[in-house]
Amino acid sequence: MIKVSRAYRRLLLLFLAVPVMVVLMAAIYQAGMIHLEGTPRSFGDSLEWAAETLTTTGYGRDAAWTHPLMQFYVIVTQFLGVLIIFLVFPVFLLPFIEERFEARLPTTLSDMSGRILIYRYGPAITSLLDELVQEGVKTVVFEEDEPIARRLRERGIEVVLGDLGAEDPDLSHLKGARGMVLNGDDNRNAAMALSARYHGYDGPIIALVENPDRRPPMLRAGATKAFTPNHVLAAALATRASRQIGQRAGGVRQLGEHVEVAELRVHTESPLAGKTIEDSQIREDTQSTIVGLWVGGRLIEHPPNETKLVAGTIMVVVGSREAITRLREVATPVTQEGPFLVVGNTDIGSKVTELLRDAGETVRILDTEVAAGTDIVGDYLDHKTLFQAGAREAQALILCLDTDSATLFAAAVARNLVPETIIIAAVRRAENVSRIHRAGADFALSLSQVAGQLLSFHLLGQEAVSLEAEIKLVATGAGNFVGQPLAKHWIRDRTGCSVVAVEREEEVIVGFDPGFEVKHGDVVYLSGTTESVRKYFELFPETRQLQISRLHQDDPHSIATSDPVE
Repeated sequence: MIKVSRAYRRLLLLFLAVPVMVVLMAAIYQAGMIHLEGTPRSFGDSLEWAAETLTTTGYGRDAAWTHPLMQFYVIVTQFLGVLIIFLVFPVFLLPFIEERFEARLPTTLSDMSGRILIYRYGPAITSLLDELVQEGVKTVVFEEDEPIARRLRERGIEVVLGDLGAEDPDLSHLKGARGMVLNGDDNRNAAMALSARYHGYDGPIIALVENPDRRPPMLRAGATKAFTPNHVLAAALATRASRQIGQRAGGVRQLGEHVEVAELRVHTESPLAGKTIEDSQIREDTQSTIVGLWVGGRLIEHPPNETKLVAGTIMVVVGSREAITRLREVATPVTQEGPFLVVGNTDIGSKVTELLRDAGETVRILDTEVAAGTDIVGDYLDHKTLFQAGAREAQALILCLDTDSATLFAAAVARNLVPETIIIAAVRRAENVSRIHRAGADFALSLSQVAGQLLSFHLLGQEAVSLEAEIKLVATGAGNFVGQPLAKHWIRDRTGCSVVAVEREEEVIVGFDPGFEVKHGDVVYLSGTTESVRKYFELFPETRQLQISRLHQDDPHSIATSDPVE
């Protein structure tokens, strides 16, 4: 069956409707002139009058009428003609012209050797796309929504427009592709995997599934890995909330085997409050190091030593698990008691609750609607409801709402109501993390960041944690640094990156004297923007040769190789 575009259908409708309208108006005019004016007109004359009136070109010999009904009919017809003129161009002609002359989107794949194919664009793969662009890896997005495809094309991303529901796409050019990422619904992801295997593609296929129960069928359909991003994000939030769960699902904010990234809020009763970074002696006392500060919703990378740690400041720190625990006890020297309050009985919210309860924690779920698992029904923006739900005595508020705008406002309301309570937020898009921090969240992690970390690991072999849309921590190899003082390379001055930690067997080193030397087998951790990290690898390309697979080999706690909630 031939598929006709919407613009062509509209134009066809116009060509059919105009003659019908002209004939109808002419017939009414002819009857009016006979019965009301008493001056009969032929149908040809009436047709001429209708065309002149509807096109607003003016009249010939018919320009005066005496009967009120006839005058009213002529006036209505005149206004109708003006209205039609204004509607024809924007509604019918312009869309047709735009569609006819705009660049056509390709509908078939070209040679995919060395490229990565992404099926369907969405929040889960935005961070990955940015990463691939920075790494210079060519990417093609197979998209079924034409407006989205055109927006991606305008951003310089290569796009192929297709429809799995209409026909089986020709994926014969997939041979030699570096990898595939499936980001559609589960049914179409499976169809895409089957089609790719049918056409002879034998490379990695990573599927993002909506329901973890569908992971085994997805693997049978041809995927090599299948993850549930919502549940991985839930595991990260639960890990951040409860110390009891850390040993089981602490992978998302973990680099390598022993290095951990944490965001800790300086409590008003903390001995750190009011001190400068230099005076706090965090590195000397806890063996962890500050790599950034969230101040007013903005992440300041590598703040100077004279920066004050005011109460409410959120520190981004790197160190071993033990070092982070020591700093947490100093930064938040209050005993955490009471239940957790999860706001939003969403897929993420219910999974966070499940993980916390499995760890022996008490959890309450607050939602606006009655549903299975909801403990308190009410408006989470209402102070009375939050008080009744126990927001004041809660260990933490965990926001798991459907949209980032709802999360942002809920964070602002909660921070105003309970200024000392820890607020943890699930975010959909990475670009909204800073806004939600600014609204009052202590810890915010996006679906895009989580999925991007997973996919970057499997597709690029890159071990990294995004702190913000443009700032990340990256694990690198020792390269040619071995046996040389690290300070002699002037890494910060030459690239803009900073070495924040060195992992040596089971030891994590965060303090480097001028004579510190990197040894063979060390893992060097950098902090910097995507641009500065790219510059670092250009200057020290040998440091890319890090066998990252060993970092997570047989590690059941790492989300980089397995879903922690399966």
